[in-house]
Order: sequence, then structure tokens, then C-alpha cells
Amino acid sequence: MKLRSIIVDDSSMQRMAVAKLVNNHPNLALVAEYSNAIEAKNGIKNNEIDLIFLDVEMPIISGFDLLESLDNRPQVILITGKPDYALKAFDYDVTDYLHKPITLARFDASAKRAVAKYEQIHKVNEDEEHIFVKSNLKKRKVVLNDIKWIEALGDYIKLVTDEANIVILSTMKSFEQQLPEEKFLRIHKSYIVNLEKVEKFNSKNVEVGGRQIPLSRNKKTELAEALNNV
Repeated sequence: MKLRSIIVDDSSMQRMAVAKLVNNHPNLALVAEYSNAIEAKNGIKNNEIDLIFLDVEMPIISGFDLLESLDNRPQVILITGKPDYALKAFDYDVTDYLHKPITLARFDASAKRAVAKYEQIHKVNEDEEHIFVKSNLKKRKVVLNDIKWIEALGDYIKLVTDEANIVILSTMKSFEQQLPEEKFLRIHKSYIVNLEKVEKFNSKNVEVGGRQIPLSRNKKTELAEALNNV
């Protein structure tokens, strides 16, 4: 497991020094480096980032200004040459605070803290089967039991869950192959249902979450048999 990391620092020498530490760490993967907060904000928006190594003192837009502007903030390890920012840093719930010059031991301690926090936040219940899908240029984990049904949308498909509708670029046939046969059934050319979510059905429709989903005539018997085995 590696935390996808970026470095935001206006000093090229400092970026080089931190990049070397990140690249040499077994649990970190350097995704990008940015010399200013504007570029960094765009990079964070378009990529899935787990950890930011962020310089506080940058011209025009400071590190704190960048944090204020982020809607979904990854973990942050602040880097600064001034110890005065330490108290303010923890108002932003940062993972750690590194004072320049950064020693290897201190860096490793910060990275260890970030990894531990990541594991705590993303702790997966081993009983929950899940897959990863790519939606809006980001990978996201989907617990299979949360899916109510899958719907075809041209070149895309829509995963319908209680929490959200997730649209991904895929064919129904390709996605169907990722699903366990005993839990999901394609009941129509445009629909796959989670068998555990089926409330009732007749010769024309299947009801899932109060929604009527069309049932192909040749799938009724297969559906009945599948439901008996759930």
C-alpha cells in the first residue's frame, strides 16, 4: 500500500529534497510536484491524492490559503522554516508538521503517522466484498452489497446505491464479469440487479428500492431460481 503524494513548495531545491525522501519511502508514491498553490489545487481536483507535503510560506497564496480553498482535503504534512506556525497548523487538522531542515528520522515518523491514519480511515471490513471503479477521473471503492442495480447508459453504466449514483465508462457485459454470479443477475439488456435487494417481481417488472425495473420474459424463470438460492 502506497499513499499517493504531492509536494507543494515554491522552492525547487526544497521540492527536490522532499521528493527524494518520498521516492525512497516504501509506503509513499510521488504523483506530482507543484511550485504554487493554484497549480496544486487543479492537480488535487483532477487526481486522487492521499497526502500533501505542503510548504506554508509561499507567495500570493500561502499553504494555509490553499487548505482553506479545498472542499475535500487529503491528509496534510506541513513544512515550514518557522516554528511559529505549529499551533495554527493543528487548527487545520494536519497529520504532522515538519520543520526545515527535515531529517530522515523526522520524515519517516511523519510518514508512519500518515500511513497509520490512512489505514484507520480506510479500514475495510474483510466481510465486505468490494471493487474499485473509475468515475470522474478518480478511483473509488464500491461495496458490492451497497449496489441496488446497474443500468446501461449508452457507452456508460450507472451503479445505483443508497448513497449515490456512480457513472462509469464500461459496457454491461464487461462489468457483469466483475460481479459474483450468486449475488447479481442481468434481468434485462439494460439492467443488472442485486438479488438481495429484490423486494418483489411479476412477469414484467422487478421491484428494487421501490423502483420498477423491466424484466425480460426469458429471464423470469432464471430470476425465480436465483432468488431461491440467495
